This record gives sequence, C-alpha cells and structure tokens, in this order.
Amino acid sequence: MKIKPSLDKTIIWTAMVTPLKQSGEVDYDSLLKLLKEQEKASHGVLILGSTGEALNLNEEEKRGILDFCFNQGLNIPIMCGVPGIHLPTTLQWLKTLEEYPIDAYLMVTPLYAKPGDLGQYHWFKALLDASTKPSVLYNVPSRAGTPLSFNALKKLKDHPLFWGIKEASGSVEEFKKYKSTVPHIKIYSGDDAMMPAFAREGAEGLISVASNSWPLATGHYVRKCLENRLTKEEASLWKKASDSLFTASNPVPVKRLLKEVSIIESAHCKLPLHHEDLKSIDELKEANKLVERWLQESC
Repeated sequence: MKIKPSLDKTIIWTAMVTPLKQSGEVDYDSLLKLLKEQEKASHGVLILGSTGEALNLNEEEKRGILDFCFNQGLNIPIMCGVPGIHLPTTLQWLKTLEEYPIDAYLMVTPLYAKPGDLGQYHWFKALLDASTKPSVLYNVPSRAGTPLSFNALKKLKDHPLFWGIKEASGSVEEFKKYKSTVPHIKIYSGDDAMMPAFAREGAEGLISVASNSWPLATGHYVRKCLENRLTKEEASLWKKASDSLFTASNPVPVKRLLKEVSIIESAHCKLPLHHEDLKSIDELKEANKLVERWLQESC
C-alpha cells in the first residue's frame, strides 16, 4: 500500500485529550481550540487514544468526537485509537472507523489478558486484514501488562498495512530490539522524556502528551532531538517537564495544566480517572514556566 506523504513527513503526533464539561459531556468548544493549536503547529493528531480516555467514553460520545473532528476541515493528518480485548467488538469499532477519512490507526496490545506470541500475531493480523489504513502497533507494557511481541512482529513485518510502532517501554535497549526486529518499520517514541535517547537510535518522531500543553515548544524539542542539537541541559529540562505530566495517571496532569492556563474550561475526567487524584499542580506550573522560558530563549 502506498503511504500518504503527509504521514511519512509527520514527526509529531499529539495524543489528544478529550476535554469534558463538569457535567461529563464533551466540551467541543475546548476541543476545537486544541485542534486548531495542533493545526497551527502542523502536528498530526491522535484522537480517541488512552490520553483521550477512549475506553471510558460510550459509543455515542466517540462517534460525536469523530464527526466533530472531521467536520472541521483540518489540514493535518488524523490517527485514531483501536484498543480492545474482545475481538468481535474491536472489529466492529474498526468497521465504524472505516466510515471516516482517517489517515492511520493506533492498534494497542490487548489489555489485561497478557497474550503471547501467537495470540498477539492473530489479534493484530485480524485487525490489519480488516483495515484499509496504515497502522501503528503500540508497545505500552505498563498499561497492557505485557510487551509487544517480537515474534509476532516478525510474522507481521511484511503486512502491507503494518506501518509503524509506538514504543513506550521507557527502555533504550528495548527500542533497539524493536528497531532490529523490523528495521524497515517506522518507530516513534511514545514517551516525551525518552525522545532524545530514542532519536539517537533512529526514532522517526514522537507521539506526544506534552504537545497538548506545549505544541510549539514540543515541535522545537523534537526537531532538535532528530537533528542531534539538543544539549544535555535541555534534555534534563524536558525530562523534568515531561515527568510532571505523569505525576498522576495520564491524562489527569495534562488536563489540570490545560485548565490552569485557561486552554480548556474544566479538568474533569471520566471515571475511573479523577482530576483530584493530582493533589498539587505546583510541579506542573513550574514545568510550564521552564518550557515557556526555554522556547523564548532557544528560538
């Protein structure tokens, strides 16, 4: 399958939060504001991923978000999450997504079940075979409970729709193993703080939480990483800033920060997430000052 040039050229995908009102309804005014900021920064957007609380949204809410995003005429590529643990339900979700002009999918290692090599191979093959869009497979062992299988990837490596990997193991050695297992597949850092280290090992770019709150700065950060121009001091600053966004379960901190800087109206999350699980935003406020100052000075 021929991949759109806009996909291969996109070095930053923002894993979008889903802003909510205090009532729990989707806050479309705030969502539009966030989408326009990403378009201004020329970032791709990932909607309905874990940062978007997709597993906590009902079918009507997810369809509403899809309809809204594609009615805006955005001039940026759009990726959509494909999570799941029940194959027929996940295939049905994929069938729904095929109705939209989505550019790519993010397919997550099934949660909780801890599938082995063959379980993962047959799971991803079933999804890829049912799709018409290039797909990124997501290695996130901290959430899935098991890593993306190297043996499954070897069996999938020639599938025409297997386009990339989102690598969020937090380990340079694991990143290198994925790179050597499927050297022709694009690998993106799934961890903002690991971008400098992963870039040195051949990462194509970043699928980012930080770019929700700092779109322009994160773009500058990623470009400096890919061009090997980021200093040790800058890497340390970005690690501190990135870590501040994970002082509670994602997306709780980034929503709290977006609310603090008046980008979204409410930090409300869908249960079982709760915005007050983050007891203090002092670390977030300090990180925000550091990043804003860094952007002014480095540009």
